[in-house]
Amino acid sequence: MRTLTLLLASVISCAAADRFDVVVYGGTAGGVIAAVSSAREGLKTALIEPTKHIGGMVSGGLGFTDFGKKEVIGGYSLEFYFRVGRYYGMSQYGNEVSWYHEPHVAEQIFRQMLREANVTVVEGKRLKEKGGVRKTGLKLTEIEMEDGASYAADIFIDSSYEGDVMAQSGVSYTWGREGTAQYGETLAGVRDKTPFHQFLVDVNPRDANGNLLPEVSANKPPAPGSADKLVQAYNYRMCFSNVAGKQVAFPKPAGYDPKRYEILLRWIEARTAKEGKAPGINTVLKVDVLPNGTSDVNNNGAVSTDYIGGSWEYPDATYAKRAEIWKAHKDYIAGLLYTLANNDRIPKALHDEVNKWGLCKEEFVDNDYWPYQLYIREARRMVGEYVAIQKDLQTELTKPDPIGMGSYNSDSHNIERIVDEQGLARNEGDMQVGVKPYQIPYRVLTPKKSEAVNLLVPVCFSASHVAYSSMRMEPQYMIMGQAAGVAARLAIKGKTAVQDIDTKALITVLKRNGATMEYVPSAQTAAVNAIRKFVK
Repeated sequence: MRTLTLLLASVISCAAADRFDVVVYGGTAGGVIAAVSSAREGLKTALIEPTKHIGGMVSGGLGFTDFGKKEVIGGYSLEFYFRVGRYYGMSQYGNEVSWYHEPHVAEQIFRQMLREANVTVVEGKRLKEKGGVRKTGLKLTEIEMEDGASYAADIFIDSSYEGDVMAQSGVSYTWGREGTAQYGETLAGVRDKTPFHQFLVDVNPRDANGNLLPEVSANKPPAPGSADKLVQAYNYRMCFSNVAGKQVAFPKPAGYDPKRYEILLRWIEARTAKEGKAPGINTVLKVDVLPNGTSDVNNNGAVSTDYIGGSWEYPDATYAKRAEIWKAHKDYIAGLLYTLANNDRIPKALHDEVNKWGLCKEEFVDNDYWPYQLYIREARRMVGEYVAIQKDLQTELTKPDPIGMGSYNSDSHNIERIVDEQGLARNEGDMQVGVKPYQIPYRVLTPKKSEAVNLLVPVCFSASHVAYSSMRMEPQYMIMGQAAGVAARLAIKGKTAVQDIDTKALITVLKRNGATMEYVPSAQTAAVNAIRKFVK
C-alpha cells in the first residue's frame, strides 16, 4: 500500500503544472520583450517557444528594420537596437543605435536580455493543438504542451504570430479583410488598381491553350471595398551574401518545374522590351545591405518572393496544414531564386547580377542557410472591446491610455494575382499609405472582459486589417510586449482583471523605462531636412 501511495504521489507530482507569475507563449521579438519586461518587474516569468530559436522575424531574416520614424521607438524596443549598435561598435561613428543587424546577432542579444532578466526559457514545446488551454470561469489557469508538460500562471501573454493561446481561450478573433462599411475605413476590403508591386507592363496570364498560368488565380474579386477572408502574402526574408567564401549557390529544389515561373519570365521579358534593357536585381528582389557582407532580401515587384495566395488558409489551419504552408513557401521561393540564377530566358545582365549573390553561409547554419521563420505578416487578429482602425492612424492620433507609438505606413502586401478586365495579369491587395505618428492604446492588448480577464495579446492584437498593416512592425510588437509585461505586474499586484489596471500607473512605469508617448522630430533631422535642398 505504501509503495502504491508513493507511486501515485510521484505521478501526481510529475503531472503538476510548473507555476509562474507570468507565462509568455511565443518567442517572437514581442514575446522576448514581454518576458524581459515582466521579469524586470519582479515577476517569475517563463517564455515558451515551440521551436529551437527565439526572436521571430527579427532573428529570422528581417535585419533591415521597418522603423518608420525612429523618434517614436523607445523603451525596451529601443534598448534592443541600442544593444545592436553596441555590438557593432556604432559609437565610433557617433551613433549608438543600429537599426540593421545580422539575424544570428539578434538572437544572441535576445538571449542575453533573457538571461540577465532571469527568465525561464522553454524551447521546443508547442501548445497542445486541442484542449491546450484550461480556464476556470474567465481566468486561464494553465496551458498544456503536446508532450504533456503544463504551465500555470496568474497572467498569460500570447505573443505568437498565430494567436493559438488566444484562440483556444475562447477569445473573439478574426482574419482577412473587413469591408469599408464595417468601421468606415476607406482603405478596407478588396483594393482597386494599385501602382506598387504591380504589373506595369502587359503580361498575358494564359498559355497557348487559354489555360491560366501557374501562380495566377481564377478568382474574380468582388467590388472594391468588399470584405473577404483572404490574407496578405507571406514570404521568407532571405539572407544573401556577395562576399566570396560566404556564399552558397542557390540550390535546385526537389521537384522543380520551370513552367511554374512562366509568369515571372514573361514579366521580365515584357519589362526588358519596354524599358530597352534588362531589369536590375533590385527591381525583382529588394536586397538591403546588412553588416559583415550579409543582406536582407525581401519581395519587390509584380513577381518576387511573396507567395501570393499561399497564405489564405494559414490563420485557422491545423499544425499539419501550417507545416505544409511553410514548405510550400520554401519550395516557391527556392524555385524562383533558382530560375533567376539559371533559366536561359533571364537576360544575361540580370542573370550575371543575380549570380553575384548566394545564400549567406553564416546565417541559419543548422537549417541549410534557410530562415527559421516564415514571415507571417498577418494571421488571426483579436477582436477586443477596442479595435484599432484607420482613423487611429490618420486622424485620432492620441489616446487616454498610450503605451507607445507607431509611425510606419499602412503596409499590406498583395493578396491575389488575378486576370483583369483586359485579360491581363494584375496583382490585388497592395496597400502603401502614409500615416501620422500615432499613440498605441493599451486596450488593443486586452480581450473582451466577458471572455478572459488574465490574458494579454501583444502580437495578434485587436485591430482591423487596415490598422494592423501599420501596427504590425517588429519594433511595435516589442513596444506592446513591454507594456504587457508591466500590465501583468499591475494586474497581479492589484488583484484585478487586465482590463481594469490603472493605466496611469502603467504609463508612469513605461515612461520611467524609456517608452515614447510623443513624437518630437530630432534637431538633427530638422537640420538635415534644411540642407537637403542644397545636396544634389
